Amino acid sequence: MSTVTELTQTAQEQTLAGIRQSQQFVVDAARTWAEAVEKAVPAVPTMPFAEELPTPKQLIESSFTFAEQLLKAQREFAEQVLDAVAPAVKTKGPKQA
Repeated sequence: MSTVTELTQTAQEQTLAGIRQSQQFVVDAARTWAEAVEKAVPAVPTMPFAEELPTPKQLIESSFTFAEQLLKAQREFAEQVLDAVAPAVKTKGPKQA
């Protein structure tokens, strides 16, 4: 029989696999769309100071770096709170009847 932890891990793995598959469909569709319209789209005029703006790739990199740092900080916070309350919620095993 599977434990709750094993069932949770299996559900998480299946969820991530489904997300990755959906993401791949979107990437494929975006690539197909871009290839179809690249010849039909006129050249975009250059904006003043455009070279000073971050590229889309730089924006993604910066945003995900921040998100990783935020998630790490949240995990550390949750672990510290758990450590702080551990003495009050310590379990001593099942109660005897």
